[in-house]
Amino acid sequence: MIDNLQTLLSSENIYLFANWGVIPFWLMLIFIPYHSFTSFFVQSIIIPLLLATAYLFLGYNLYLENNIFGGFELYSGLDGLYSMFSDETLLLIFWLHFLAISLFVGSWIVRDSRKYFIPRIFTIPAIILTYFTGPIGLVIYWFIRIFFAKKISFND
Repeated sequence: MIDNLQTLLSSENIYLFANWGVIPFWLMLIFIPYHSFTSFFVQSIIIPLLLATAYLFLGYNLYLENNIFGGFELYSGLDGLYSMFSDETLLLIFWLHFLAISLFVGSWIVRDSRKYFIPRIFTIPAIILTYFTGPIGLVIYWFIRIFFAKKISFND
């Protein structure tokens, strides 16, 4: 039983579950953004909670290995970052971080576009770019939003 659970919760499986698991939610943001189903699953705490659980599980495993800060060289330069990401668990933790934040941004774009009556045909490219490139999709959406909201705002 324990061996089966450890196999199921391997880093590779967590990566595959998380990576493939977010795709239906991105598709909901693209195809049925205003549906109650999308609102319940994508624009609620459910997905971040699942990703955070995997994040905590991996962090706990690092702690058990006495490696919670060994290799955490995020601010020591590009070589330190490269070295840090050579650790599979830390790389996966940061990937989960990216998945959660970019999905949050995608769902924010959908909510915000509804507020400003931005047609979906304009938000879809921004959502797709957010999925693949994060900040670039957000900036593209911001420019679209300026046109429809008729104002430039850096903080709302």
